[in-house]
Amino acid sequence: MHTKKIKICGITTEAEIEYLAEAGVDYAGFVQFFPKSKRNIPLERARDLIRLLPASIRAVAVTVSPGAEQLEAIEAAGFSLVQIHGRIDDEVIRKISIPVLKAFNVSDLEAFSHYEQMDQVVGVVLDAQQPGSGQVFDWSVLKELPVTEKMILLAGGLNPDNVGEAIRVLGDRIDGVDTSSGVENDNGVGKSREKIQEFVRRVRGQETAREHKTAPSAK
Repeated sequence: MHTKKIKICGITTEAEIEYLAEAGVDYAGFVQFFPKSKRNIPLERARDLIRLLPASIRAVAVTVSPGAEQLEAIEAAGFSLVQIHGRIDDEVIRKISIPVLKAFNVSDLEAFSHYEQMDQVVGVVLDAQQPGSGQVFDWSVLKELPVTEKMILLAGGLNPDNVGEAIRVLGDRIDGVDTSSGVENDNGVGKSREKIQEFVRRVRGQETAREHKTAPSAK
């Protein structure tokens, strides 16, 4: 049983950086070059926020079909990884100098094997049919994924109320979980310190419960 990674996406403020540090998450996602998202922030703003992250939290640039120039800017800004949604040429990926997380929605899983074979792709993010919608999908479809050494992060509508169940259902088929809207304030503006803490508690608590369940009984 390995500890699940936790990624909180859509970070926009200094206060949210503090929440992530307090909760002890693994990845902080910053939406870049995607103005359609209310969580999109300028690259310069992201660079300033990244500098505030503790060394234990890795910064992820979250993008949609980025161009080569945008990727170069992301690399120069100090991000540890880049998460790519949408279409992108293989040649562009091969030129990226930081590790790549390739995001898929559940209707596009046939592309999994293609990207899984690319050295630059260190992990995949599995999202709902409408990425970023906060919608939950049928987790059982992920049981059909081929075995891989790449990191698999589950996204799509995860929140403190359902993340424990997701881990219970999928177990070691996933390496971590990813949320954004699921830990936002009730008014949809900014992240909630309490929800982030509860999300992390539910992830760690489910892991502890599974360890107890599978531990050999004392003789």
